[in-house]
Amino acid sequence: MHKHTNNVISALGNAPGFETIKAEDCKITRLGGMTNLVHLVETKDANIVVRIPGEGTEDYINRATELTNATAAWRAGISPEVIWADVKTGVMISRAIDGIETMTPALFSTRLGSPTRAGEALAKLHNSGETFDFRFELFTMIADYLKVLSTKDVELPDGYHDIVKAANPVKEVLEANPMPPAPCHCDPLCENFLDDGKSMWIVDWEYSGMNDPLWDLGDLSVEAGMNESQEAELLSAYFGDKPTAAQKGRVIIYKAMCDLLWTLWGLIQLADGNPADDFWVYAKERFERCKALMQKKDFDEHVAAVKESVLD
Repeated sequence: MHKHTNNVISALGNAPGFETIKAEDCKITRLGGMTNLVHLVETKDANIVVRIPGEGTEDYINRATELTNATAAWRAGISPEVIWADVKTGVMISRAIDGIETMTPALFSTRLGSPTRAGEALAKLHNSGETFDFRFELFTMIADYLKVLSTKDVELPDGYHDIVKAANPVKEVLEANPMPPAPCHCDPLCENFLDDGKSMWIVDWEYSGMNDPLWDLGDLSVEAGMNESQEAELLSAYFGDKPTAAQKGRVIIYKAMCDLLWTLWGLIQLADGNPADDFWVYAKERFERCKALMQKKDFDEHVAAVKESVLD
């Protein structure tokens, strides 16, 4: 921990007002994070979060884009203020939000109204009028991740390429019926949602960009392991009404596609030797879930609903 304490203190010394801070002036607590070291620093004047990026993340994260988007999300009123960042090293220092619970799949099912608050926060972001740097192109990213993996010593789960092929009709339907891109989080892990009981805050903008907004809804539903009624609560809070067949169809499509994409991300973590998780198990589970959803009888009906929708 001693090395981490030194790293956190020396990073914090760059932030306005913290230039002379010493380890004995604060309490440092390690927070979660799959690829980065994230610490809460409590001082007598303020509580701050210091994020030190994981090794190898610079291969696939653009830190300047992340900073632009995190700042826009703060303007949109759903993310804490960034008070200092270094786009070269990826170190980022933000204000902490007090009185929050970091969400988990279990908390999404037990904290009353949390799917509603998450839906409202995502609607606030998507409808904010902010423009994020970077365009999140799902199928381009799948191709890029496959390219990265081709240079590493790692095997794909059995049948991966078959499922990518089976996703081609999905790709065609989405391309033929585009939604206007909105500023999206794109990686809505439960742990990136912080709940104070009144509203939900969203953090960690590493993968953010302009995207089909319903990606965020489908991906969050998967990450939180939502059942039918939680997902219905999330969507009706987001739309302010019951979703149409086409809206629901897009969400279901993205539930499958996010697992397809994050399977590859997990394999990259595995190849890079990231010790944060068993990434082979992570990738296999995501892939099996994607396959199961795409092979369900009603999956084609959801794709058809999107195909038939005529955008206003």
